[in-house]
Amino acid sequence: MKDSLFPTLEAEGWHVAHCDGGSRGNPGPAGYGAVIEDPQGRVVARLSEYLGRQTNNHAEYQGLLAVLAWALEHGVKRLRVVSDSELMVNQMKGRYKVASPVLRPLWEEAKRRAARLESLEMRHTLRGGNQEADRLANDAMDRGTGRTPERGETQTPRPGGGATADEGGKPKADKVLEGYVQGGVVHLLDGAIPEGTFVTVRWKG
Repeated sequence: MKDSLFPTLEAEGWHVAHCDGGSRGNPGPAGYGAVIEDPQGRVVARLSEYLGRQTNNHAEYQGLLAVLAWALEHGVKRLRVVSDSELMVNQMKGRYKVASPVLRPLWEEAKRRAARLESLEMRHTLRGGNQEADRLANDAMDRGTGRTPERGETQTPRPGGGATADEGGKPKADKVLEGYVQGGVVHLLDGAIPEGTFVTVRWKG
């Protein structure tokens, strides 16, 4: 696998896949989504699957595995993968060790599938650069849980679709803070949220 961040603009012969995975609760209801484009930029596949109760990092790898399986099934030789999981991208590039015994088999299978391609390149992007894959992952979670977003509810998943993780793949715990809305501003009863934190706001009617 090439250790590249797509240094050239040449797209000839390259398929591009955006993949994302997420978990609500980490672990919790999980799913992945992916969009695959051919060398001409046409969407040739949209993948989405509910995974049951898993961590967000597990879901990220399942999204990558699904993309690799599709590529192999359809004779794709050169594939560029875009993901908002910095952990997974760096593990696949060999920059991070895979210490998690849960993630390691997924990583090993991804490496095996990648080795069957002529070339595989991976790039990390922020969540904003992976919006359709993120939407498909959330659609999968909604289908799996029979959930329809309530009116007035705003969901803003964290980058990677769930809670963040350390380099060993161990998820960091979510925090729950209570508060109230006054004048369109959320006032917390206790604690504080650091600047730049992605949050989920649930409206209790």
